[in-house]
Amino acid sequence: MGRRHPLPRLWLMTDERQGEALWEALRRLPRGAGIVFRHYGLATAERRALFRRVRATARARGLTLLVAGLPCGAADGAHNRRSAGLRSASAHDLGELRAAERRGAGLVFVSPVYPTRSHPGAAPLGPRRFGALARRTRLPVVALGGMDAPGFRRLRGAHGWAAIDAWLSRGRGRR
Repeated sequence: MGRRHPLPRLWLMTDERQGEALWEALRRLPRGAGIVFRHYGLATAERRALFRRVRATARARGLTLLVAGLPCGAADGAHNRRSAGLRSASAHDLGELRAAERRGAGLVFVSPVYPTRSHPGAAPLGPRRFGALARRTRLPVVALGGMDAPGFRRLRGAHGWAAIDAWLSRGRGRR
């Protein structure tokens, strides 16, 4: 599955905590958005089966799909590992940003921008430190961590934003 889409500005990070709400989140994503399929905690067979369902939805809706962790099947690329297609990486500081550049990432998810349920107690970067990191790379930077549309509008230097909860009806904000 090669790159068929422009680089998305909006992303959904999948997570076991979503449960059946994952399908609602996928429906809320606009055409051309991206998905990073994670679900690290599932048994291999269960993870592959879920990946196949997510991949079918992504293909039908024109969404870019990256897979994190062990490969589950054909995708548009991978997150935090080598793969054909688009490679993304996560970064929390300048050292990790430079490592993503050296590994040939095509985009980088910088986090946590704001306080987030995914990493309780982690010190958020905030808009100023996020902007300072974003200015230090030529890679497209996607903001992650407590993100929603209003939070994205407060940032400088971001190509786009990614979230888990913002794509759910109980989330703080949509596109």
